[in-house]
This record gives sequence, C-alpha cells and structure tokens, in this order.
Amino acid sequence: MRFLCCVVFAMGWIAAAGQANFSIAFGSCNKQNLEQPLWEDIANENPNLWIWLGDNIYGDTQNMQTLAARYREQKTHPAYAKFAQNVPVIGTWDDHDYGENDGDKTYPQKVASRDLALAFLGVPKSNPVWKRQGLYQSYVYRWDSITVRVLLLDTRYFKDPIEKTRRGYVADTTADLLGAAQWQWLEAELAEEEDLLIVANGTQVIPEDHPYEKWANYPKSRARLLSLLEKDDTKRIVLLSGDRHIGEISKLQLGNKTIHEVTSSGMTHSWENVGEEKNRHRVGNIVSQKNYGLLTWQDGELLLQIKGEDGKVYEVVK
Repeated sequence: MRFLCCVVFAMGWIAAAGQANFSIAFGSCNKQNLEQPLWEDIANENPNLWIWLGDNIYGDTQNMQTLAARYREQKTHPAYAKFAQNVPVIGTWDDHDYGENDGDKTYPQKVASRDLALAFLGVPKSNPVWKRQGLYQSYVYRWDSITVRVLLLDTRYFKDPIEKTRRGYVADTTADLLGAAQWQWLEAELAEEEDLLIVANGTQVIPEDHPYEKWANYPKSRARLLSLLEKDDTKRIVLLSGDRHIGEISKLQLGNKTIHEVTSSGMTHSWENVGEEKNRHRVGNIVSQKNYGLLTWQDGELLLQIKGEDGKVYEVVK
C-alpha cells in the first residue's frame, strides 16, 4: 500500500513521496452494474494517483436515495475497493453521476448530488470544497523535486443551458460553462507555480468538430480558458477529459506552448462502432475499446498513453 504524507492547506492538500518518477492514471464512463475489467490492469501500473474524470457511476435520477445506492454499489465493488485501498483517489464528475444526462445548472438536486459525490471520493471535511458550491477542487503533489498541480473543474453545476438540435448542440457565444466563482478560483490557482499543471474535467476542451458536448459549444468560455493557459508560466500543461466513450489525444499550439489533451473514456462500455470522427487536433487514432489513461513522468520525460485490457497500449505521445 502506498502512503502519502499530507497536510491540509487553503486550496487542498499537499502529498509528498520520496520518488523521482511518478505516474497518474485516470478514466471515465464507469457503469457500476457492468463488468469492470480494468482495475487490475490499472493497479499493475503502480500509479501514485487515480483521477476520476466523470460518469464515475451512472445515476441519472433526481432520487438521492437511488443515487446514493449506486455510489455504494461502486464503492464496494470488490476490484475497485481493493484498488482504492492502495491508490489515492481524487476526481470530478460529468453528467450521469451529476444526476442528469447532459445536465446543467438547472438540475434541481445538484446540491445534494454534490455532497454524495464528495463522500464517494472520500474528500475530507477540512477541504475547502465543502464550504462552496460546485465540485471544483485543487490538489498539489510533490514527488521528489517535482511539483504537480491538479485542477479538477466542474462543468455541470454552473453550466448555462444551450440549444440542442437533431444535428447536435448549437454553439452559444453568450453562455458560460464555469460560473463567476469558479473562474475567479481558477485564475487564482493558475497564478501559482508548479513543474506540471494538469487541468482535468469531464468535457473535451480542444476538439471542435464533433456535434456532442464540448467546450467549443461555449466559445467564450473556451477562449477564456485557453487564454489563461497560454499566459500561465508552467512549461508543461496537460488537459484530461472523459465523457465520449472513446479515447483520443489532441494537440493545440498556444503561443510558444504545445498543449495535449488526453480523453480517456469507456471503462465499462465504449463506442465500439464509432468509425471515423473528425477532429482537426487529433494525434494518432480514435480508441474505440475500453480504456484508461496513464501519465508518466520519468527522469524529466513526460509520457501520455491510452491503454486497455492487459495493459495494451493504444495511443502514446511523448
């Protein structure tokens, strides 16, 4: 079992470990009553951290007793329970664990749902997230001389509703995705220093072409986020996202920075017949098999991978 020494501080908690190298595993779209074949494979990676990227369960209800029961089913799943005993777990949500498919700020049970999500994640009451609205969180880890900041965004609780047609969502130049308080928090977090910045959420940030949920449906919010990241002094920035039931890696050039986004989605059920889907920013191919993501820092080199059963590597970027 890997123990991380931690102290509570204003924006989260700091974890220190005497390792020069580290790895962070992540994934999304995990239906609690389906077969979950990946936990042993992920455990075999010996990750220092697991990040849930949303749809951690499938609740889809306004009945909080039902939602709580589905969280209990996942938390007591034998393979996951064993994994979570040995690997620190943090995370954010997407729509199905929020409680409503494609849910936004109008979901009537979002306050109670938020509390159930934090309890499932095991977030201590001392964490400031309990004292504000929404699920956004910040964590800082120090592995040897490397400082890693993980920002978990909430793209549900404050999300403005937008129009949806048969062809998909209609981009709305006036709509906002994060809400004023979360934007203020994010700007303050991005003013801090670290060696590696990870910004994780349930919604794809870089892709622009598909008709489904994405940051590009909120062009004002997307432009604001990318502008903040371009100004950030961190040399290495990685975006993580889920939701899509596929895996893919996207790349975007922001001034002098090259930013990659790893979408890892479909731990229990994936879009096996996705075929071709346009993404002008994609590096490599779509992964239609069940998958998880792995970020590895080894001797100063950053490696991003999408992997599947038996540790099979589907996509990799250095």
